[in-house]
Amino acid sequence: MPEAKPAAKKAPKGKDAPKGAPKEAPPKEAPAEAPKEAPPEDQSPTAEEPTGVFLKKPDSVSVETGKDAVVVAKVNGKELPDKPTIKWFKGKWLELGSKSGARFSFKESHNSASNVYTVELHIGKVVLGDRGYYRLEVKAKDTCDSCGFNIDVEAPRQDASGQSLESFKRTSEKKSDTAGELDFSGLLKKREVVEEEKKKKKKDDDDLGIPPEIWELLKGAKKSEYEKIAFQYGITDLRGMLKRLKKAKVEVKKSAAFTKKLDPAYQVDRGNKIKLMVEISDPDLTLKWFKNGQEIKPSSKYVFENVGKKRILTINKCTLADDAAYEVAVKDEKCFTELFVKEPPVLIVTPLEDQQVFVGDRVEMAVEVSEEGAQVMWMKDGVELTREDSFKARYRFKKDGKRHILIFSDVVQEDRGRYQVITNGGQCEAELIVEEKQLEVLQDIADLTVKASEQAVFKCEVSDEKVTGKWYKNGVEVRPSKRITISHVGRFHKLVIDDVRPEDEGDYTFVPDGYALSLSAKLNFLEIKVEYVPKQEPPKIHLDCSGKTSENAIVVVAGNKLRLDVSITGEPPPVATWLKGDEVFTTTEGRTRIEKRVDCSSFVIESAQREDEGRYTIKVTNPVGEDVASIFLQVVDVPDPPEAVRITSVGEDWAILVWEPPMYDGGKPVTGYLVERKKKGSQRWMKLNFEVFTETTYESTKMIEGILYEMRVFAVNAIGVSQPSMNTKPFMPIAPTSEPLHLIVEDVTDTTTTLKWRPPNRIGAGGIDGYLVEYCLEGSEEWVPANTEPVERCGFTVKNLPTGARILFRVVGVNIAGRSEPATLAQPVTIREIAEPPKIRLPRHLRQTYIRKVGEQLNLVVPFQGKPRPQVVWTKGGAPLDTSRVHVRTSDFDTVFFVRQAARSDSGEYELSVQIENMKDTATIRIRVVEKAGPPINVMVKEVWGTNALVEWQAPKDDGNSEIMGYFVQKADKKTMNTARILKTGITFKPFEYKEHDFRMAPKFLTPLIDRVVVAGYSAALNCAVRGHPKPKVVWMKNKMEIREDPKFLITNYQGVLTLNIRRPSPFDAGTYTCRAVNELGEALAECKLEVRVPQ
Repeated sequence: MPEAKPAAKKAPKGKDAPKGAPKEAPPKEAPAEAPKEAPPEDQSPTAEEPTGVFLKKPDSVSVETGKDAVVVAKVNGKELPDKPTIKWFKGKWLELGSKSGARFSFKESHNSASNVYTVELHIGKVVLGDRGYYRLEVKAKDTCDSCGFNIDVEAPRQDASGQSLESFKRTSEKKSDTAGELDFSGLLKKREVVEEEKKKKKKDDDDLGIPPEIWELLKGAKKSEYEKIAFQYGITDLRGMLKRLKKAKVEVKKSAAFTKKLDPAYQVDRGNKIKLMVEISDPDLTLKWFKNGQEIKPSSKYVFENVGKKRILTINKCTLADDAAYEVAVKDEKCFTELFVKEPPVLIVTPLEDQQVFVGDRVEMAVEVSEEGAQVMWMKDGVELTREDSFKARYRFKKDGKRHILIFSDVVQEDRGRYQVITNGGQCEAELIVEEKQLEVLQDIADLTVKASEQAVFKCEVSDEKVTGKWYKNGVEVRPSKRITISHVGRFHKLVIDDVRPEDEGDYTFVPDGYALSLSAKLNFLEIKVEYVPKQEPPKIHLDCSGKTSENAIVVVAGNKLRLDVSITGEPPPVATWLKGDEVFTTTEGRTRIEKRVDCSSFVIESAQREDEGRYTIKVTNPVGEDVASIFLQVVDVPDPPEAVRITSVGEDWAILVWEPPMYDGGKPVTGYLVERKKKGSQRWMKLNFEVFTETTYESTKMIEGILYEMRVFAVNAIGVSQPSMNTKPFMPIAPTSEPLHLIVEDVTDTTTTLKWRPPNRIGAGGIDGYLVEYCLEGSEEWVPANTEPVERCGFTVKNLPTGARILFRVVGVNIAGRSEPATLAQPVTIREIAEPPKIRLPRHLRQTYIRKVGEQLNLVVPFQGKPRPQVVWTKGGAPLDTSRVHVRTSDFDTVFFVRQAARSDSGEYELSVQIENMKDTATIRIRVVEKAGPPINVMVKEVWGTNALVEWQAPKDDGNSEIMGYFVQKADKKTMNTARILKTGITFKPFEYKEHDFRMAPKFLTPLIDRVVVAGYSAALNCAVRGHPKPKVVWMKNKMEIREDPKFLITNYQGVLTLNIRRPSPFDAGTYTCRAVNELGEALAECKLEVRVPQ
């Protein structure tokens, strides 16, 4: 920005002349425009050649107030991978796109031939507030470039008298300058306008084009924050801003609603809390808080307080999201403030350390900062390392809490350099030195002298087992063949030449790949012709503990390498044969192999396994004889995991774990077991014993009731710890329920007894699966189960009981934890049905004549009572019913009379009798089936006078089985035959009077609240049911205090079923909860106690 200021000052030099001339300037002043075409040396000395994606950067401009400004730039599309995104900014961050459609407009065009984008910024009617620093930003995928420019706004130029001469005109409409009179009124009006413009210009100069809300923010800010606010809002004239602030006088405006308003701005460190306070004139006024225009609701984050006339908003644990504009509104008055959340500086706790490594090593450069999740910048030799570049390079970033790690999986020479870590609170650096790894020769190759047909072995050992290399003979690379074998095993490199011939003699060299190193040796061929008598000696096996009677045994741990070197002697050299069990073993390559030498035979196992265990036999023979030796190989390992791990029983906070020993003990006896436990869904296992546990049954304690757990077991022997066993099925520590309540006998017959009870008082976290009913004959102690599967409802009928016996009954609750304590009847029950006289309970609508229309259904349900089951008989007029039309169904409690389509013949009196032995009850039901009446007969006109006629008729022959209520009389015109009803005056219809049923009732709780015990952290619900009309208003209270809009509580009312859901209760939520239902007829209360247990 500072470099652009001189350009803004020098730009007007070539434009003074045209600005001083009016728009209608005569042609003689045209040469004054010449400076616009000035040569390049007249341009701003700060102009730069186009660089990056810009072919032409925007120029700084100077424009008069009220005129339009245009800024043009050109972008090279060849430098961009895609169509660019163009953004214009004022100051640091104020994007001008948000003002499109007002005074700011944008234009963009593309020349496809030259692939050049032309972008323009148009500002209409420039004001003083538009002056300052602007920035143009171009983005296209990963390419980004920007450049800046200045816009200087000047006041409009006038003549020496300070007014425009155009206002001084003549009144004549002629074109001559001398025609007409001078219009002094127009000149005076223009002077008034000029004076107003001067005042407005002076005010604009005072405001510097800065919006009023920013002035209010500056007035309330500290002097040390002026520069920060100016930079943030794009204010470039700092000196003018400071003068304006110095002259500013704070005008105290009286407010009808506020006696004390918010401060202009607040500042708080991230993570802390802050209080915003206002004081209102009337404590009864309603007040609302807003954040960025959105109303704030009370929560754990935002807490509202009322202290007298003070209204306080407390914001807890401030984050960067709380950095916003806040306002408080009372009626039509508002006051504003802005909250700045300050990010604490990120300090470096543990800096980087210098490292010296070799090529190919893994390198981790770690730094620890003071804040978790902080942003840090990594740099190498002054160049930033980004995540985008990490995909192309060989490094990656890792965050582990407060530690930030730069990782090189396979470091190379290009990775050496100076690395820096920069935060907003400090920086550190360290040097990474990468050196070539030196190859060390552990065993050099030696010169060999061999005879014809013998084997020549060149062998060397280097320090790095990953190094490869090539063998050369007299400078020519040696290739493998039938006689020549090249091998590379670990750090050893071998060249083996079988059946040596004279042409194999020469210099042999091994050259490691990538190293300026070579190992050389010479092969000398020795040709000897000696005639001798071969020596003969029987073969002999030399073992440390050889003998026919003793056991040669070797113990090896699984996974380790075993090499059995057996020395043998004999002439001629004997042939060695290895046997595993009874099978001959001849493999010379692989994990298990045989290596042969002149005086030694070796049996090698690279990584011992269980199947390698057994007896191995070596047998050596030559023409003179043979020798045999046996070795037993025992492979020991960690044991297999324990088997059949299961939970056998659980309690309120304990569980019994049982398992079987492992099938394979690893060759060593199992010394004990280790047990672990975890919550279901968690990955963290907790050890339950640090000393080995020798038994196969373990009791785990100190668990939380209602939480699902899993357990596993490890077996331990002298070699180590086994793999974990299979996890147990998820189980839950729970206790049995308490005993069922209020066990009573509902009914007794000769062979059955019906019992009823209420659920247990304490059910617990395991719930209840059902109930088991048991009975015991009086005088006996054997309880017989009445049901094998638990019943869910609180009632059961025990059948097939001996008649006349006296029997005790009891009920137990069952859940996953087992059986509860039984609820037993206090007295035995005699199994004998109690006689009950028959009684017909005739419904109210059947106590009077029951009327139905022809074709409708007749469906009568008549309940009755009586024990034993009574005999039910229906008759009509003393005769049995016609079963072809009437269907009767009788149960133990009611009888149903059903006719599918009623006919008039179904009318009459029906008798119902209910009889038990000599006891009888009867009822009479009257049914009338009706239909429409027939037409009246003998209709005659007796007399006609004037417009009147006398009509008489006789009643219809068929009255439809119902009393005739009246008649309708109609008339018709003979021509049109249109009928109309004749209404007789003075007759009114009186409907039947009936009294409506009063359904109103006071509130009544059908299901009360029940005391509850819950575990802290797990949601709970309190339920009850209420009835009342009109619908009662429901209020929930805790410790006599009404529960209002608290997000912790959720209140629902579904058809009278009331539920209070408590989200994650804590010990603070324990207490007495009350549900109150109120309507105009009264109120009802239901209470319960809630206990919240904290897991130990």
